[in-house]
Amino acid sequence: MKLNERSLAFYATCDAPVDNAGFLYKKGGRHAAYHRRWFVLRGNMLFYFEDVASREPVGVIILEGCTVELVEAAEEFTFAVRFAEARARTYVLAAESQAAMEGWVKALSRASFDYLRLVVRELEQQLAAVRAGGCPPLPERPPLPPRRRASAPNGPLDSASFLQLHEWYGQEVRALRSQWLRSRAQP
Repeated sequence: MKLNERSLAFYATCDAPVDNAGFLYKKGGRHAAYHRRWFVLRGNMLFYFEDVASREPVGVIILEGCTVELVEAAEEFTFAVRFAEARARTYVLAAESQAAMEGWVKALSRASFDYLRLVVRELEQQLAAVRAGGCPPLPERPPLPPRRRASAPNGPLDSASFLQLHEWYGQEVRALRSQWLRSRAQP
């Protein structure tokens, strides 16, 4: 793949919001030593810099076709970015905490266009199902959002359509907003 270095450096350092950023320890390619680098995730590109103030990235990892997995290593909170090709390099990275590692693994796992393609395909199927069968009645109380419930397979969110989820969470937001407005109106 041919990349324009100036365009890539501009993209790495532009003011647009990033998908994730922070310090990680990157294991050297030729040496076993870990180096602390500033990482910036934008779309499907993971840039790394000498430090936060660097103007140009030291390198970039294009995340297409990769898997992100935890690995056992001397360093704590270690994970690897692996590619399916036989001669492709595996990048071994270590975070500074469990929470940081989990955040990076989640963000990197969702960074490829393959992942986005799967999400779009699923949403298209849900939309087609809603259009074909009409909108099923909504339950009185919406389920808790995924971030606030334990993961339970075959729960109401697993079979809900996008339209249902949008309506459920919209109801919750409207109720919370009116509660907030009432609390502000009281002296």
